[in-house]
Amino acid sequence: MTVLCGCISNDIPYPRIQANFASFEVEGQIQATGIDSINRSLTVYLDETVDIQSVRLKSFVTTPAGVTWADSATFASGIDLSKPVTTTLRLYQDYSWVVSAVQNIDRYFTVANQIGASTIDVPGRRVVAYVPMQANITAIEVLTMKLAGPETTYSPEITGKRIDFSTPFELTVTEHGRSEKWTLYVLQTDASVVLESVDAWTNVAWLHASAEAGRDNGFEYRRADSQEWTEVPDEWVTQSGGAMTARLVGLTPLTTYQARARSDQDYSIEVEFTTEDTYTLPNGSFDDWWLDGKIWCPWIEGGSPYWGTGNKGATTLGSSNTYPTDDTATGSGQAACLETRFVGIGALGKLAAGNLFAGDYVKTDGTNGILDFGRPFTQHPTALRGYYKYTTAPISHTSSGFENLAGRPDSCIIWIALIDAPKPFEIRTNPANRHLFNPDAPDVIAYSSMEVGYDVNNYIPFRIELNYKDTARKPRYMLIVASASKYGDYFTGGNGAKLFIDNFSLDFDY
Repeated sequence: MTVLCGCISNDIPYPRIQANFASFEVEGQIQATGIDSINRSLTVYLDETVDIQSVRLKSFVTTPAGVTWADSATFASGIDLSKPVTTTLRLYQDYSWVVSAVQNIDRYFTVANQIGASTIDVPGRRVVAYVPMQANITAIEVLTMKLAGPETTYSPEITGKRIDFSTPFELTVTEHGRSEKWTLYVLQTDASVVLESVDAWTNVAWLHASAEAGRDNGFEYRRADSQEWTEVPDEWVTQSGGAMTARLVGLTPLTTYQARARSDQDYSIEVEFTTEDTYTLPNGSFDDWWLDGKIWCPWIEGGSPYWGTGNKGATTLGSSNTYPTDDTATGSGQAACLETRFVGIGALGKLAAGNLFAGDYVKTDGTNGILDFGRPFTQHPTALRGYYKYTTAPISHTSSGFENLAGRPDSCIIWIALIDAPKPFEIRTNPANRHLFNPDAPDVIAYSSMEVGYDVNNYIPFRIELNYKDTARKPRYMLIVASASKYGDYFTGGNGAKLFIDNFSLDFDY
C-alpha cells in the first residue's frame, strides 16, 4: 500500500492594520494630548510643577481591538520625558510611537537699572543681563528671579540683595530633589537704548527694543519719505523692566517706514521696514457655485477651487450637505448653508457634519474623509470676519468618548489658523488612523475660533481675532474652517443643525 503525505503551506500574510493611540493622559497634564497617527507621535502638555523626568501615565486607549502595549506599566510608574521616548504598539506587526512633552516654565531674572530683558539659556544653565556702564557692578540689586518651577529653592538666596557681578556668579538651583549649577552674568554696556527688531505686517508693525529700566523710554516712527517723527502713544507700548514692545497700527500696505527707540534723550539707530500687502479671500462672498453631478462645489465651473467641502464623502451615502442658498446676509447673491445630516440607512449610515474649509477634499476612505486643510499664504491678518446664523439641534449621534453629549444642543464652530508648514495639513476622520488639527502644535503661528451652541435666527456679524504665538514668524498656509457641528470630525452632532455663512473677509489692523 502506498501512503501519500503532503502539507499545506500557509503563506497568507498577516493583515497590516496600524496600531494607534485613541487617548493618552498623564498626571499634571494641562490640556489634551496631541495625537498624530500619521507620524505616530504623542505630545503631552505639562504644568510647570510636574517633574518632567518622572511623568506618570493615568490612562490610555488603543485602537483597534487587539492592540498590545508592553510598556504601559513602565509609563504608569513614571517615565523621563525630558527627551522624546520611543515606545511600541503591536497588532500583527510592531508600530513605533514617539512620546514627547512640552512644559512651558515662566522664567525671569531682573536687576536694578537693567537694559533689556535677560537672556536665559536653559540647556547651558546660564543667565545674561545688561546694565549701564555707570552702574556699580560690585553691588547690583537683584529684583526678581525664577529659573525653574514654583517649588524651586536657590542657594544662596539672592533676590532683594546686592550682589558682586564683577565676575560670573554661581548659583545652586534645586527642584524635585535634583540640584544644578547655574551661572549668572551681569555685563555693562555703553548702549543705553537698542531697537532690536521690527516685525512688519500689513497695517501693523511690532517694534522690539531694550533700554534702561526706570528711564523715560518709548518709540518714534515715520514714513521713509517724511522728515517728521511721530511719538508712539504710551498705550501702544508694553514694558517689562528694560524690555519694551510697541504695536503700531494704522499703517499703509506696501509702504516703507523708519522707526527708532528712545530712552530719555538718547536714540537708537533707525531701522527701516516695509509693510506687507493685503489679501482678498477668493469667493469669500460664497456667490460662486456649480453642481458636479450631485456634488455642490463652491467655485465656478472650470475655475480654481479655494474652498472645499465634505460633499464628496456625504454623497457616497446621500446628497450634498453643504450647498448654496439665496438666504443671504445682504439680500443678494448667495451664501453657504452647512447642514449636519445622518446619511445612509441604519448601520450603513453615518452622521455627516456640514462643513466648508480652505483646502481640498482629497479622497474617501471607506465612509471617512481625507482632507487637505490650508491654502498658501504669507501675510499676517489680525482677524477673520463675516456673517452667520445658526439653527442648533439636539445631538442625535455620538461616537466613543462623546456619549455624554447625547441630547445636548449641538454647537457650530468657525476657526482660522496660520501654520509654518511645508504642505497643507492632512485631516483623517477614520477612527483607525484619525489625524486632526491641534492648535498647540509647534508649526501653528496663530489660531482663534468661535463656537455657538444656540439658535441665531437672523444673520449677525462676527469677528474672530487671531492670537499670535510669534509676531515675527512668517506663515506658509492659512486654514479657515466652518462646521455646523463642532465634533463632526468624531461623527458626533445633531441631525438637522444648520450653519449659514456669508461674506468672509480678513482684517489686517486692530
